[in-house]
Amino acid sequence: MIKSALLVVNPMSRRGLGRRAAALAAFAEAGVEVREVTTSHPGHAREVLDARTETWDAVFVLGGDGTVMEVVGALANSGTPVGVLPGGTGNLVANVLRIPSGTTAAVRALLAGEQCPFDLGKLPDGKFFAFAAGVGVDVAMVERTPYRRKRALGMLSYAVTAMRAALGRELVHVTIDVDGKRVDARAVLAMIANAGSILGGRFAVGPDVKVDDGELDLCLFMPERTSQVLSLMWRLLRRDFRPHSSMTFARGRVFRISADPPVSVQADGDIVGVTPLEITVAPRAAVFLRPRRRTPSSIATHVGFPP
Repeated sequence: MIKSALLVVNPMSRRGLGRRAAALAAFAEAGVEVREVTTSHPGHAREVLDARTETWDAVFVLGGDGTVMEVVGALANSGTPVGVLPGGTGNLVANVLRIPSGTTAAVRALLAGEQCPFDLGKLPDGKFFAFAAGVGVDVAMVERTPYRRKRALGMLSYAVTAMRAALGRELVHVTIDVDGKRVDARAVLAMIANAGSILGGRFAVGPDVKVDDGELDLCLFMPERTSQVLSLMWRLLRRDFRPHSSMTFARGRVFRISADPPVSVQADGDIVGVTPLEITVAPRAAVFLRPRRRTPSSIATHVGFPP
């Protein structure tokens, strides 16, 4: 049972500061003692956690995916559970965990929820990601989505940018080494995924992608014509991963990505470097809180949790 918690609030996230009062009220209603930290600069949350002299039953984050991963990185392999209160634009981690979008509902669901172990992807600089890293249209989403559109449309704004890039067939010539096996392709998207779906489970990114299997999944999409882009999207909507020339999948623990010419790499919505770049898995390095599942088999299929 959670009796004490640290609440990290990012006031610069899309909805973080505006939802702070609702979060504090929900914790008070549940009788949870809360210490609050409002971040003032990138890295602030990690500084607080690295310097901590007290312990909490859980750490909650009200902000976007960048703040979430800052906290997760500081707590990696500590066993301290992290509760994500959606406050950003993409809210990738919250969507994977099926956390309610409303702050009060999210606090209540997580306080009454359960802990789940979660693999992380690890980057060369020691930082982690929870959902996916990749090159191609996902980089276009991060680099080209206007701030005003993100404020107005949220996650839909990224989808609009991605669709434009995909339909324009902006290809990346990638070479990816997966545990010593090489894959070459001209792809619109090469994703190293840890979770199996996006947009609240509407789109699957690969077959049987699990967050706690100790591996990551290469999801490579290579439509040859504009018409195949639409066909590919229809396949992802239907979770149709039968063999097809426009898709390739591979599972492993160490991934080396290179591209000709070099391109930017994104991880959980942040640009983290340029190719070549190596990604490894950190098995069960994080512990997240998630709502208790009323239909385990259905949710497991959507997000990659075991039933």
